[in-house]
Amino acid sequence: MAFLKSLLFSLFFLLLFSFSSAEIRFTEIRSDGRPIIPFDEFGFTHKGRLELNVSKVSFSDPNPDFDFSKVGFFLCTRDSWLHVLQQLEDAEITCAIQSDLVKHVLTFNELNGKTEHNKLYSHNDADQYTLVFANCLQQVKVTMNVRSAMYNLDGKNENRDYLSAGKTILPRVYYLFSLIYFVLAGIWIYVLYKKRLTVFRIHFFMLSVVILKALNLLCEAEDKSYIKRTGSAHGWDVLFYIFSFLKGITLFTLIVLIGTGWSFLKPYLQDKEKKVLMIVIPLQVVANIAQVVIDETGPYGQDWITWKQVFLLVDVVCCCAVLFPIVWSIKNLREAARTDGKAAVNLMKLTLFRQYYIVVICYIYFTRVVVYALETITSYKYLWTGVVAGELATLAFYMFTGFKFRPEAHNPYFVVDDEEEEAAAEALKLEDEFEL
Repeated sequence: MAFLKSLLFSLFFLLLFSFSSAEIRFTEIRSDGRPIIPFDEFGFTHKGRLELNVSKVSFSDPNPDFDFSKVGFFLCTRDSWLHVLQQLEDAEITCAIQSDLVKHVLTFNELNGKTEHNKLYSHNDADQYTLVFANCLQQVKVTMNVRSAMYNLDGKNENRDYLSAGKTILPRVYYLFSLIYFVLAGIWIYVLYKKRLTVFRIHFFMLSVVILKALNLLCEAEDKSYIKRTGSAHGWDVLFYIFSFLKGITLFTLIVLIGTGWSFLKPYLQDKEKKVLMIVIPLQVVANIAQVVIDETGPYGQDWITWKQVFLLVDVVCCCAVLFPIVWSIKNLREAARTDGKAAVNLMKLTLFRQYYIVVICYIYFTRVVVYALETITSYKYLWTGVVAGELATLAFYMFTGFKFRPEAHNPYFVVDDEEEEAAAEALKLEDEFEL
């Protein structure tokens, strides 16, 4: 029963979170007693291949009488795994690798006392499979090095394609979107030049966000392109992580600054607004560290689940935090519309902020919830649709933000009269005196 609970626990997280790409993996397992260790998930075509190399294999108890047919690697679909669990519960089998519903790749009785073994497994059943290691020898810990490479043979020349069947067109998708963002950056530069008399500092910040997004997509396109052809990112993953980090921080910062009215409505940030930035920026650092760990280790890492939970939690907190400045601005504008005699202007500003608030919520909900749900319910052959949906939503959000807050003399967001400027200067002065 304890074994079954551990098995169910391991699979629960496998089913929820194993979306890692399947480039060539080098994994070190050290004194690991887990009964189930999930590796990469991969969508095979009818010409799928799995290269598996295990080396430096050792056990905490090298008893030769152990049944090593209960230790080894197998491939399994998610649907099949549910039936395997039922077989275990009904005591039809005692180990997952004994099931006739899984694709046996390598059992350790094939080692014949050796510490190294190579296996080329030809897979002709098109479906999405997870490579799993099972150890049904209780109280026995395994140490080994594992090299795994899953790929499909593509075209008449049977070139290797290391991207999953549903992700093989992702390089072209990312190249296309990076080109779109570079074009948008060029258009924005032209707008800033033409409207230079009404340009604020935040408009240049918006330009930097668009450029970083374009560079991030370009690096991701190169990353996926090299993985597709060679099974390795060749260093492009490092650049991708760098630009992803910068893009994430600048985007959340931009939403906060627009929400506070910085540079447009006032040249300063209040203490509570500074605190939001002091929360969001460090959390984005943690989120990006978690993303690197998740991508580079895979579900076989013992702390992988923890890092995945950290990433999801931090992302949710950041998304909630950036909404507060917009809410504060809406509240202040609503009060000002009732009291200062400039109801028409303030109501226009209030309407714009409300629109932005709704769009930010829709953007966060769509990219965090809807896209994940789409990836979950979509066939493995069309996993690229989730990426396209997320990028289209992001592109729409960028274009809405640029259009609504573009440099324009008659934009209600930029209408700042002399009294407002004096009030802002006085508030800044009082804040500085208070800090001293």
